[in-house]
Amino acid sequence: MYISILRTLILYIIIIVVLRVMGKRQIGQLQPFELVVVLMIAELATIPSQDIGVPLMSGLLPVLVLLVAGLCTSQLTMKSHRIRNIVSGLPALVIHKGVVLEKTVKQQGYTLSDLFEQLRAKDVFFIGDIEHAVLETNGELSIVLKSAKRSATPEDHNLSPKDGEIPLALIMDGQIQKQNLRRLGLETNWLKKNLKSHGIERIEDVFIACSDMDKNLFVQIKEK
Repeated sequence: MYISILRTLILYIIIIVVLRVMGKRQIGQLQPFELVVVLMIAELATIPSQDIGVPLMSGLLPVLVLLVAGLCTSQLTMKSHRIRNIVSGLPALVIHKGVVLEKTVKQQGYTLSDLFEQLRAKDVFFIGDIEHAVLETNGELSIVLKSAKRSATPEDHNLSPKDGEIPLALIMDGQIQKQNLRRLGLETNWLKKNLKSHGIERIEDVFIACSDMDKNLFVQIKEK
């Protein structure tokens, strides 16, 4: 019995170390591949703790393999947008100007019950109040309310501001997002010209650049 308790404590400590190495994100913030790693590690760790006939190292080896696989996948997703899109998927616009995009919702395997539950969790109860809602790759719902429905609402002052738009990333980690450029009706030359006005000559030096529909550009360069 004492051996079983000791093995369980050793595994417990090792699993904590493994999860700390993977990062501090909560379960609800994990990407799909990270969640798979966590679930498999939890399953594999129970085998040597329950069966003392299984050598401890035989139980730890798959856990370490999963850790290395998870870290390698994480590095690859940071280096390559294509791999990140394959492994983690893409955010999906599920509400646009107060209208639920039915086709997109069905494609995501996302039920209306799921949608309303997440809206209520964010204190939003009327879909018509929403300008945009995006289903993130980790399952979280990001919401942009219509201008008149935001905190300190302009409607209280009889104002009619322009409805907000989601800023689009034009450069991510040194790579131009051509699809977003086209959505804003912009060209690469416009982007390069505006980068030069910020004192930036090379696109590869840009960590992130975003623009809204009014062509207001936000730029952050990579850390040296």
